[in-house]
Amino acid sequence: MSLQNPVFIPGPTNMPEVIRKACDMPTIDHRSPAFARMFKPAVEGVRRVLKMGEGEVIILPSTGTGGWEAAMTNTLSPGDTVLAARFGMFSHRWIDLCQRHGLNVQIIETPWGQGAPLAEIEAALKADTKGQIKAVLATHNETATGVKSDIGGIRRAMDAAGHDALFFVDGVSSIGSMPFEMGAWGVDIAVAGSQKGFMLPAGLAILGVSPKAIAAMETAKLPRTFFDFADMLKAYAAGGYPYTPAVGLIAGLAKAIEVLEDEGLENVYARHHRLAEGVRRAVAAWGMKPCAASADLYSETITAVVVPAGCNGTDLVKLAAEKYGVAFGVGLGEVAGKVFRIGHLGMLTDVMVLSGLACAEMCMADLGWPIKLGSGVAAAQEYYRGSTGAMALAAE
Repeated sequence: MSLQNPVFIPGPTNMPEVIRKACDMPTIDHRSPAFARMFKPAVEGVRRVLKMGEGEVIILPSTGTGGWEAAMTNTLSPGDTVLAARFGMFSHRWIDLCQRHGLNVQIIETPWGQGAPLAEIEAALKADTKGQIKAVLATHNETATGVKSDIGGIRRAMDAAGHDALFFVDGVSSIGSMPFEMGAWGVDIAVAGSQKGFMLPAGLAILGVSPKAIAAMETAKLPRTFFDFADMLKAYAAGGYPYTPAVGLIAGLAKAIEVLEDEGLENVYARHHRLAEGVRRAVAAWGMKPCAASADLYSETITAVVVPAGCNGTDLVKLAAEKYGVAFGVGLGEVAGKVFRIGHLGMLTDVMVLSGLACAEMCMADLGWPIKLGSGVAAAQEYYRGSTGAMALAAE
């Protein structure tokens, strides 16, 4: 794999040099005022990115999976029931994590390529007249299928059902790249990771925690030690951690938020939409389609491309890595071999995306797929030519 080429996977993403350098720092005493001065801007910045109201930001040395685990163990007890739809690999993995912790997961099976089923969620909550469901889990952006779900719609479904369950959202591949409204959507715990929209190396689980979720800690009986929010918040009050933090990553997080806010979050979201739309137009020009079942479900950070009959998406990904030194994502779970995935999040530009599309076309031609070289690139070029100038003017 060539380190000169950008990656086109849904994370870890390409790192801006200024953020990489911010992580590259000498050792400091993590119990000193110097660390506290570094840590505070990172916490306050995450709060702004999540658009939180009240509540706390928790930054754990971990990944998004650790964030899932922390959300469950700090708020729930063995045998509690949670409601979750399974419509991709990452919603499946969160369900699996809950089951391993002794939780009862009420699963709404949903076709891969669809988003979270609002009507079914509302019906399940209305049927729960005894209030056994303690939490609703939602994956905002399913990276296996390139599908985004309507998180605000799930909140409306919960309100329509008159249900008081906690609301947990996996925003690992959306937060920092797509609009996220923790306060407006009534999210109780939002989970992000450092290696996606924040453009850092993997190593931080980043959570927004509502007052309601903090109150649930008082009765939660699932075991927790490393991920204990109570220990974290007690240490935060003194400006530190209950154990050794990932100091360099936290310095990088503060810089990453500065980079995002310098661009302007609305401009960041618009850029991701523009890059994604160019990819989707290329896919259409290839005579293919996204795995997402309809346009309202299209992710702005990842496109899972359904490959032609008789073709194998994994072959393309392997060839791209071995021959051209470029990374795309393989299909996972039920869509393994049926798709290949193009990540378009983090530090990417129109020109970088065009290089990825050109590489994908070369691989298709090498594999004998029905492709006209340049067709997808040309479609994306036409779109970018008509949209990039307006975006540049808006950013000035």
